[in-house]
Amino acid sequence: MTQKIRIAIDGPAASGKSTTARLLAQKLGYLYIDTGAMYRAATLSVLRAGIDVHDEQAVVDHVRNIRISLKIVDGIQRTFLNDEDVSDQIRTPQINQIISVISSYPGVREVLIEQQRELAKEGGVVMDGRDIGTVVLPDAELKVFLVASIKERARRRQLDLERQGIKMELQAIEQEIKQRDKLDSSRAQSPLKKADDARELDTTNLTIKEQVEIIYRWALEKIEKGAAK
Repeated sequence: MTQKIRIAIDGPAASGKSTTARLLAQKLGYLYIDTGAMYRAATLSVLRAGIDVHDEQAVVDHVRNIRISLKIVDGIQRTFLNDEDVSDQIRTPQINQIISVISSYPGVREVLIEQQRELAKEGGVVMDGRDIGTVVLPDAELKVFLVASIKERARRRQLDLERQGIKMELQAIEQEIKQRDKLDSSRAQSPLKKADDARELDTTNLTIKEQVEIIYRWALEKIEKGAAK
C-alpha cells in the first residue's frame, strides 16, 4: 500500500499557497485543508457578531463556540460557518484587513490548530497556511515554503478581487500585503517563518501549473523514499 504523506505549504499572503495546495491535493488524490479559510471564517463570524476585534478574550470566547468545516461540493471545497456556506463572503478586503489581528490570538489559534491536526492525523493531506510546517504539522513528511515578489503578489490579489467584482488600486494592495507580512512575521505566537527543513520555492515567475508540478515531484520523491524503507 502506498504511503500517504502529510504536505505542509507555507508562505506569505498571495504567494499562491491555496491554489497550489488545492491542485496538488487533486493530483495526489489527497484531502486539501485550507487553514486560511478557517481563520477567515472565524474573522467573519467575529465581525458579524459585532465584537470588538481588539477584545482578545471576547474574540476567543466567540470562536470557541462556532463550528467551521470544510466540505467538497460539486468537486470544489467550500467553507462552512455553522452550516452556512461562506466561501465567497470570507474573501473580501474587510476580512483581509482584520484577519491578522484575529489569527494572532493564541486562544483562537489553539482552537483551530487542534481541528487541523485532527484532520491530518491519518496522512494523505495537503495543508497550507503560515505556520503549518513550524507549528501545526512540525513532523510533516514534506514542507514547502512559497515566496514571491510584493509586486507579483499584489497583481495576483488584484486579479482575485476583480473576479469578485471588487476594484482596488495596485498600490493600495501592495501596502495591505506589506502590512499583513509585518503583522504575520512579528506576532508573538506562531509567526510566519520558514521551517528549517522546508524546501523554498520562488513562484514570482512560475505559472500555477509549473509550481504544482515541481511540488508534485518533491512529493513523489518522499512517497518513494518512504515505501523503500
